[in-house]
Amino acid sequence: MEKKKLVLVGNGMAGVKTIEEILKLSKESFEITIFGSEPHPNYNRILLSKVLQGDTKVKDITLNDLDWYRENHIQLFTSETVIKVDSKRKVVVTDLGRIEPYDELILATGSLPFILPIPGAEKMGVTAFRDIKDTEVMVEASKMYKKAAVIGGGLLGLEAARGLINLGMDVSVIHLAPYLMERQLDPQAGKLLQTELEKQGMKFLLEKQTQEIIGDDRVEGLRFNDGTVLEADLVVMAVGIKPNVELAKESGIAVNRGIVVNDYLLTSIPAIYSVGECAEHNGTVYGLVAPLFEQGKVLAKHICRVETKGYQGSILSTQLKVSGVEVFSAGDFIEGVGKEAIKVFDGNDSIYKKIVIQDNKIVGAVLFGDSSDGNRLFSMIQKQADVSSTTKVSLLQPPNDDFGGSLVASMSEEEIICGCNGVSKGAIIRAIQNQGCSSVDEIKACTSASRSCGGCKPLVAEVLQLTLGSEFDGTVQKDAICSCTHFSRNEIVEEIQTKGLTHIKEVMNVLGWSTEEGCSKCRPALNYYLGMVNPLEYKDERESRFVNERMHANIQKDGTYSVVPRMYGGVTNAQDLRRIADVVDKYEIPLVKLTGGQRIDLLGVKKEDLPKVWIDLDMPSGSAYGKSLRTVKTCVGEQFCRFGTQDSLGLGIDLEKKFEGLQTPHKVKMAVSACPRSCAESGFKDIGFIGIDGGWELYVGGNGGTHVRGGDLLYKVKTSEEALEITSAYLQYYRETANYLERTSAWIERVGLTQVRTVLDDKEKRLELNKRMDDALSVIKDPWKTITEDEKVRKELFENVIMS
Repeated sequence: MEKKKLVLVGNGMAGVKTIEEILKLSKESFEITIFGSEPHPNYNRILLSKVLQGDTKVKDITLNDLDWYRENHIQLFTSETVIKVDSKRKVVVTDLGRIEPYDELILATGSLPFILPIPGAEKMGVTAFRDIKDTEVMVEASKMYKKAAVIGGGLLGLEAARGLINLGMDVSVIHLAPYLMERQLDPQAGKLLQTELEKQGMKFLLEKQTQEIIGDDRVEGLRFNDGTVLEADLVVMAVGIKPNVELAKESGIAVNRGIVVNDYLLTSIPAIYSVGECAEHNGTVYGLVAPLFEQGKVLAKHICRVETKGYQGSILSTQLKVSGVEVFSAGDFIEGVGKEAIKVFDGNDSIYKKIVIQDNKIVGAVLFGDSSDGNRLFSMIQKQADVSSTTKVSLLQPPNDDFGGSLVASMSEEEIICGCNGVSKGAIIRAIQNQGCSSVDEIKACTSASRSCGGCKPLVAEVLQLTLGSEFDGTVQKDAICSCTHFSRNEIVEEIQTKGLTHIKEVMNVLGWSTEEGCSKCRPALNYYLGMVNPLEYKDERESRFVNERMHANIQKDGTYSVVPRMYGGVTNAQDLRRIADVVDKYEIPLVKLTGGQRIDLLGVKKEDLPKVWIDLDMPSGSAYGKSLRTVKTCVGEQFCRFGTQDSLGLGIDLEKKFEGLQTPHKVKMAVSACPRSCAESGFKDIGFIGIDGGWELYVGGNGGTHVRGGDLLYKVKTSEEALEITSAYLQYYRETANYLERTSAWIERVGLTQVRTVLDDKEKRLELNKRMDDALSVIKDPWKTITEDEKVRKELFENVIMS
C-alpha cells in the first residue's frame, strides 16, 4: 500500500505528540515531514524556566532528539517556516522556497507571546519569555545588567522572575491584578504565594499599569499610569499568549480567536487539521499541555481511521511548583451564588486548601503548600461525584485507611496519574501487565507518564509497586547512570568495591558497557566514584572530567573563558589585587566582576591565554567550575561588626583551606555568618553556619537554585573545632551516598535529615567518616599553588588547551 504524505507544520509539543500517537497506531501508513521555525528538535517548553535558572541545559529538556526523527523515518526541516498553504494544489510553501506536497496536513503553529502595544516596546532590552532564544537573551542581559522588571504576575512571569534572581538580578514583578496567578489561584492563595516569593527576594508592584518603557536605544525603566517610575535594564513581558493563526488566515482557513476546528480537529478545509495552542474548539483555546495532548490523541485516531468519539473539551487543572511552592487548582474555584466554599488554613506551615461545591458536587478546588490531594479532587470534579452524604471538611483530608493510607491504591483505574500527558492509572497498569514494564523508565517509554514535568514520578512508582506486589524489584527502580549501562549508582559503587576495580576502562569492560568509550554522563561519574572509593590508590583521569574542569576555567557563550582565583573566605590583600589588575591589563580581559560568592571573576579570557593567565596570577584556583567546594562566603564577624558574636572570618577561612580541592558529587557552597542576622545568607547554602551566643548553629541542605530550599538545622555546637569535625563527617557521608551530580538539597530530601543525624550521632561511625575524609584530603594537591615551579602541571594545561 502506498504511504500517504503527512506534513506537520510546527515542531512543538502538541504537534509532535500527535505524530507519536500516529506512529503507535499505524507506523507504516504515512511518509511524515515536519517543519519547525526554531533550530532545535522537539523540546519541553514547560522546562524552559529551569534552563533560565541555570541548573538545566537545553539538551536536558529535549523530548525527541534528532536520532528519534531518523529512527522513525521522519524528514525534519528546522529553521524553516511554512508561509503558505495552497489547499487546491495540496502543497505548503516555506520561507526558503521549498514546496512540499501533502495528503494530510496538520497545523500546530502554537502561540505567540503577547507584547504590550506601549511606547518603547521596541527598545533593546525588552523581550518575551517563550522560547530558547528568549532565554538566551535574558541570560546574556544578566551578565551586563542588574535591574530587571517582569511585566505579568502569572506562572510564566514568576518563573522568569525566579530565573533572573538566580542569575543575580534585582527583580520586580509588575501585575495589573490585585493578586498573583489570578487565573489559577483565588485571592487568598495568591496572597500566600506573594508572601513566600517575597522571602525569596522577589519584589511586587500590584495593580500597576505600564504606560511606557523609557530610555534611549536601550530600556532604562518603566513609567506607570500613576506617574511613578521604576528603573530597569531588562524588561520581560509575560502578559500572555495569542494563537499563531497568520498562516491559517492567509491560506483561507476559518479563524476566530484560534484556528476553528471540530471534534476531530478538522479545520474548515478538508484534509487540513489543527492541534495545540493555535486551535479553537467550541470557542475555547487551551494553553495547558494536558488538553493539547488529549487533542493529539483524538486527531491521531481520526487520521489513522481508528474509531473515536471525538474531542469533547477539557476540564482544566494545574498542578505545579512555583519557585518551590506547591500549588494546584482545577475547575471553577471562585465561590459565588449557589456555590459553597469549604476552606482549611494552617498558618504555621502555610498550607491552604479550598473546595467549591455546587449542587452537591465538587466543581473546583485550590491547594497551596500541599498539593497531594490534587489528583483525587480533580477526579471527583471530572466524575461529578455526589458528595451529599460526605462530611464536607473530610474532603480536604487524606482518604481513610482502607487502603493503608495509600492515595494511589484508593484511586480508580480511570483516574489520571500524569496530568501533562493524560495517562490514567489503568493505562499504567495495562503497560505493566501487557507490555511487561517493570520500572518507571519503562512505563515512561510505553505510556509517556512522567515524561513532561516529572512531578507524577512518585505516583507512577507506587502504581508499579502495587501492581507487581511481591514481584516488585526495588533495585531496578534506581535510574541507570546513563544509557550506556543498566547499572545504577549504588550497584556500580558496590561492584567497584567488591571486585577491586581500579580504572574507568576496567569498570566498563567488567560491567558490560554497551559503548566502548562511554559517554559524557558516565565517564565523569565513574571517575568520581573510583576516586571516592579508593582515594589513596586511584589516579584521577583528567580526560574524563568536564571540559571546564580540565581547563581550570568556565567556558562562556562566545568561546572565551572565565577565571576565578581563590580568595579564602572572600578576604584579599593589596598584593593579590595588584597582580589581578596587571593580568587584566596584560591580557586585555574585557570584564572584571565581583561574584555572589565574594570572589573576583575575570571574564573574556582567550583560550590560548589561559595557561599564561594562571602563571601570572600565581594564585590557587577558586574552582568555580568544579564539582567540589566552590566558596565559603563570610561576613566580617565579631572583629569588626558590632552585632557579631563569633569569628566568622576565621571559621570560613579554616573551612575553605581544609576542604579546598575536595571532589564532591556536585558543587558545594558554604557560608559563615557571625550572628542570626545571617549577612552571608547561611540559611540557603549547602552548609551554613550562624553564630549564636556560646557557639554555632549548623544548617545543611540549603539551595538558592531552581528548587529554592532553606537549610535544615543539623546541630548546635560550641566551638569552631567541633563545627569543622561535624562538617567533615557530614561531607564524607554525602560523598559516599549521593548520586553523581546530586546537590545536597536533593540528597538530604532523599536520604532524610533523621538518617543523617542517626549516622553522625554514632561516635564510631563519625570517627570512621572523618578518617576516610582525611584519606581523601591527604592526596589533594592544588596544581595552582605550585604552578610557577611545576613544569609538568604547566605542560598539562597547555596540552589541554591545544586538545580542546
